Amino acid sequence: MYSKELYKTDPEVFAAIKAETEREHDVLELIASENFVSEAVLAALGSVLTNKYAEGYPYKWSKETEEIDYSKYGRYYGGCEFIDEAEKLAIERARELFGADHVNVQPHSGTTANMIAYFALADPGDTLLGLNLSHGGHLSHGHPINFSGRFFKVVQYEVDPETEQINFDTLLKLAREAKPKIIVAGASAYPRTMHFERFREVADEVGAYLVADIAHIAGLIAARLHISSIPYADITTTTTHKTLRGPRGAVIMCKKEHARTVDKVSFPGMQGGPLEHVIAAKAVAFKEAQSEEFALYQRQIVANAKALADGLARRGYRLVAGGTDTHLMLVDLRSKGVTGRKAERRLERAGITCNRNTIPYDPEKPFIASGIRLGTPALTTRGMKEPEMAKVAELIDEVISNIDDEEVYPRVKAKVKEICESFPLYAERRKEYDSISAEGE
Repeated sequence: MYSKELYKTDPEVFAAIKAETEREHDVLELIASENFVSEAVLAALGSVLTNKYAEGYPYKWSKETEEIDYSKYGRYYGGCEFIDEAEKLAIERARELFGADHVNVQPHSGTTANMIAYFALADPGDTLLGLNLSHGGHLSHGHPINFSGRFFKVVQYEVDPETEQINFDTLLKLAREAKPKIIVAGASAYPRTMHFERFREVADEVGAYLVADIAHIAGLIAARLHISSIPYADITTTTTHKTLRGPRGAVIMCKKEHARTVDKVSFPGMQGGPLEHVIAAKAVAFKEAQSEEFALYQRQIVANAKALADGLARRGYRLVAGGTDTHLMLVDLRSKGVTGRKAERRLERAGITCNRNTIPYDPEKPFIASGIRLGTPALTTRGMKEPEMAKVAELIDEVISNIDDEEVYPRVKAKVKEICESFPLYAERRKEYDSISAEGE
């Protein structure tokens, strides 16, 4: 019904959405930070909640108890009674899911959430200790071109050159020298367990705050498959669109003593009106994440990652840090004589999407990179399991081992198409779009 209205109003945008829906169905999606949301999440995202301005919160802080009080009106606009209900659901579900003292569901992105966390605990010019981007960190963990590198004095830690994992003795030594106000524990391309308890020990030793960025592993933490940051970090940030399988956005979770400050820095400090349609979709995703089905899904993500990593290792590919404990892996392509950029582009021609990624101590520039990052959340959402991961490893190798053979791309793409047809994605939605297009013709 509503898609027909879009087609009538703007057939060009309709065509782009239809084509993207088909692309998502037709490819093997191995980008570790991507996933496919449910129709329920999409319904919330496309709801009338996008119409409402709702600066503020669905509560006020009680001066007497230092607790949030849902009975008191905390918005700067009228007409928010139903918006309030949706946001309260998101807050309480996230608190229950992760066991956090306080949750703020308004951040628009993971980088915004990190910005709020840093400014809640430190002042511009204070020292921030974060993981180097080329060693698995994130731009918002102190990269010089990012706000984090411009507003703070940044010292970056690296992984051990032998194990390619975080060495906490080395980290402690660096922290003692740097005396950071904040230590950031988190990564965007680190395949092994993040030991938050060890980070807490280092932070306590040097008198630093600990901020944990769990954007990639939030789903695993929710399913109790990875150690939680909540007992150890002063503030935890996460996106909601990776392993959590929710809409694009973020949340902040923190200890009680930082709650009011986090809320004030978020609004009015960093953001204005929250995206209430996205917040409602976060609430839906958190409800989905409370199910046993979701826990089984997370277990399968990890099993699939190990199966894919094993399949590549058997074909002679070197895995950074020796493998994976999570949903992702880094593959060093130097022994194959292929750069990350070339592999990314050629795999996409064969219907396999991933991203180039630097490896620790990479001799190549980041735009070229020596590796690729692979993740299993999206394929697992489609229902694929270990047998399919064995096939995916075989197809990746078929492309990379024949990288300059033009005949390999259509051959592999046909095999990819066959796998994808066995695990349909958004079938009813694609059928609807086809019907609308046919009527329009």
